[in-house]
Amino acid sequence: MARSVDTEAMTTRDPSSKRGGWKTFPFMIATLLGLSIASFGWVMNLVVFLIKEFNIKSIAATQNSNIVNGCVSMLPVVAAILADSFFGNIPVISVSAFISLLGIILLTMITSLDHLRPPPCETGSILCESPSKLQLGILYIALALVIIGSAGTRFTLASAGANQYEKPKEQGSFFNWYFLTLYTGAITGATAIVYTQENASWKLGFGLCAVANLISFIVFVSGKRYYKHDKPMGSPFTNLIRVVVAATRKRKAVISSREEDYHHGLGREGKTSSAMPSKSFRFFNRAALKTEDDSVNNNWRLCSVQEVEDFKAVFRVLPLLLAIIFVSTPMVTQTSLIILQALVTDRGLGPHFKIPAGSLQVIVIITACIVILMNNCLVYPMYQKLAHKPLTPLQKVGIGHVFIILSMAISAIVEAKRLKTVTNGHSMSVLWLHRDFIDLSGDWNIFLPEHSSDHSDPEDHQVVTK
Repeated sequence: MARSVDTEAMTTRDPSSKRGGWKTFPFMIATLLGLSIASFGWVMNLVVFLIKEFNIKSIAATQNSNIVNGCVSMLPVVAAILADSFFGNIPVISVSAFISLLGIILLTMITSLDHLRPPPCETGSILCESPSKLQLGILYIALALVIIGSAGTRFTLASAGANQYEKPKEQGSFFNWYFLTLYTGAITGATAIVYTQENASWKLGFGLCAVANLISFIVFVSGKRYYKHDKPMGSPFTNLIRVVVAATRKRKAVISSREEDYHHGLGREGKTSSAMPSKSFRFFNRAALKTEDDSVNNNWRLCSVQEVEDFKAVFRVLPLLLAIIFVSTPMVTQTSLIILQALVTDRGLGPHFKIPAGSLQVIVIITACIVILMNNCLVYPMYQKLAHKPLTPLQKVGIGHVFIILSMAISAIVEAKRLKTVTNGHSMSVLWLHRDFIDLSGDWNIFLPEHSSDHSDPEDHQVVTK
């Protein structure tokens, strides 16, 4: 009888056990390629689009672009929470890809229908008609849709793809292909799509983005029956907040030095943990301290020692994250300002080719790829051979910060030279700006995930990556 039940259980599990693996690889990679081309195709040339098609002043267009980039960078955290806590990665990716498609279709309609944008500004004219509130409203709705869609697929796709494999080696191989495909799509969007927008028409450029997004959406949905669907496990952010709340509610309690006074709960492997909480950040040890009013069922008042230690691991990384916020702010701002510089420089390469201003950002992507290869194949092995020890993750982040600071100084020098050249009645070549982009691609952002992984809890790696 028991054997019959076991056989029936195995048969029941068979369909799910056959899911996942390398048969999902073409669907994931094709989806990523299409979404990358579509996303980078519209975002790379956004400043130029706002200036030329909506008669928005240069500084205002740059501010709008910075807001869009900020939202695209921050909203993936919200998507990660929704995927981990409520819906899972696959549904979030499906819905986000569809929302992104709607946004790009709306952008295509804006460039196709004259009444959805202001009349074009005549060459050399100072007075240009500003967009109406209705036109701006439709534009902002389109941007909101593409932002939400891009953010919802940005890294949940990486997590969903890695979850299709059981072995760490296979997951590592998938991530290598993931980043290669991401950069390929980014370069394609920043060159071919942007060139089409500048030299053919904005309607055709956004239309190609819509086609790429549509194909990726169809491909992803077609592979649903092959995917291994991850179940929502609850967000790590909830556990972090619970530790703060529990410690604050028991802030007047006296910290004990006895192991039995702390709630240990179950460890990651289902075994009871018996370790004492560490002495660092002792205030938060109160979250695991047992008092008369505590109940094991009230996890907003009593946390386990392991949960407290997980919180401390994340808390230790906060100074690094705050430092990166200050360093990355001028970097993102400078990326938009360089587009404005490019618009007033000589972008001609020969008599028949003119570099699109939005395509200059592809230098950052290409340089980042070169830096990664040089670091892994040359710089790190050479340093380890000479110093007899490897660079620590924190040292790598520090080196990246130095790159960013130097890039700001070089940008100031280049801008001073450009102003002097314009004052003398000449036009500066756009090739001067490539120095800014090369330095701007300082590899601090490549080192951050490594440092975060070394200093955070393994269960939080998915959220840290996102």
